[in-house]
Parts: sequence; structure tokens; C-alpha cells
Amino acid sequence: MINKRSNKLIICLLSLVIVFTMLFTNLCSLSVYAASDNDNMLLGNPSGATTDTSNSNNYLIVKPQYDISYNNSKHEPNWVSWHLYSPDIGSTPRQDDFRADTSLPSGWYEVTASEFSGTGFDRGHMCDSEDRTATVPDNQATFLMSNMLPQAPKNNEVTWENLEAYCRTLVAAGNELYIYSGGYGSGGTGSDGYMTTVGNGVVVPADTWKIIVVLPNGNSDISRITTSTRVISVLMPNTQTCSSNPWGYYRVSVDTIESLTGYDFLSAVPTSIQNAIESQVDNGPVS
Repeated sequence: MINKRSNKLIICLLSLVIVFTMLFTNLCSLSVYAASDNDNMLLGNPSGATTDTSNSNNYLIVKPQYDISYNNSKHEPNWVSWHLYSPDIGSTPRQDDFRADTSLPSGWYEVTASEFSGTGFDRGHMCDSEDRTATVPDNQATFLMSNMLPQAPKNNEVTWENLEAYCRTLVAAGNELYIYSGGYGSGGTGSDGYMTTVGNGVVVPADTWKIIVVLPNGNSDISRITTSTRVISVLMPNTQTCSSNPWGYYRVSVDTIESLTGYDFLSAVPTSIQNAIESQVDNGPVS
């Protein structure tokens, strides 16, 4: 016959089993997403995106070429993060094979290659195709529509593109970069006027933003980030007037982008260093 003392012992043992099971599950989860040098999300997961499909507006997609927080309601990325260094840049030509991302969870809408056609907005890469030219598969990955935002042509093809090119200039000079990019708000002005959505409800952002952490080539990257590390952050209007100014004009602090988006960037960096570099507005060279 089981007495009260035995009942308590059984309950304690069951509780311990549950606790250890939860700890083991969490450790396994951490090991899967443990970041190492050159990882596309080494500096942190800004929105706490997860691979739980019920978290459909902050769904984590991990690809070899970049990582995404995908928003199934907006049919676009919240943010895309990637690491860029010289081995990523080769001689592979632009593949131009825009296509739906069929790896999205079953039942989710897949934005098609022609979704933006006739809208006055470009299929704007977040992870730039020229940042992934080492192999054909790497370049092809950048043409998935899950890596695109509707961008005004004068934003995408001029100011934004000039910043993308400058990033590769930094790499050619002996640096490696950790980059985040995305959109904010709703409603932009393309070549055919103002729109809040295109295609089957793909949200047109009001602004596009990018954060770039610049490090000299090396190892143990997080430990090399200091209060003097260069961090370039921009917030550009998604309009045809964007090109009236060079990309350097649109520099802001990381704190500004965090305030707008609610994201926590560079969370893997020690807090004291993070606070210092996120509050500053870059004033370094622009070419």
C-alpha cells in the first residue's frame, strides 16, 4: 500500500524527470542553433524568431547563405542576416532566377516571381546577389522571393545598391561584415505611385534599413568587437526621391532602428559594448 510519504517521493521524482526533460530539450535546441565564427546569425536573433510554425509572423528560416525571420502575414522577411567575407565573392554570374520559396511550411502562401510585375516596385534583394557569387547555388539562393521586399526603383537601384557595393569595397580592403537588413512600416512610392501592398498582399515598407558591423578579418569575432568597432546603420525612405541623397545621408544609430522595429540587435555582444556602438551614428568614409 502506498502511503503519503511514498506519494510525495513519486511526485518529487516525476517533477525531476520533467525538469531534466525540459533542460535536455532546451540544450538540444541551443546546440542546433549554436553560432560560431562566420555564422549568419552570430551576433544574435533580433526578434527571437523560432522554427515553430505557429510563430508564423516571426518564423526562423536558416539557409547556408543567410537567415530570415519570415512574416507569413506580410508575405516577406522581417529581417535577413548574413556574414560577408572574401570567400563569398567569386566569379559566378548573376542567375536572375527569381522564384517562390517552396521550402516554406505547408499551407503558407508562396510569393511568386511575377508578384511585383506592373506595380512600379522592384524585387529588392535583402541579401544582395553580389554578396553570394562563390557558387551557382549560393547566387541562386538570393533570388528566392522570401529574400525580397518591394523596393522603389530609385531606392533599390541607386542608393541601396551603392551601399551594397560599398560593403564589398570594405571586404576587398580586408574586412568581414555581419549584416542585417529589412523593412519598416507600410506604404512606399514606386515608379507608378504610392502603394501599401503589391500582388497578393505583399506589404510595401515605408522604409528600408540595414545594419553593418565591420571587423578586420580574423577569428573569435565577438571577442574582437569593441566600443571602437565601426557599425553602419541606415534608414532609407522607400520612395523615388530616395536617390536625391547619397546613402551616407541616411545614416542613423542602431538604437533608432531598434526603437522603430522593436528588435534587439547585436544581443550576443557584451552589453556595455553593445550600448556604446548602438548609440553612435557612423561618420566614416562612404566610398
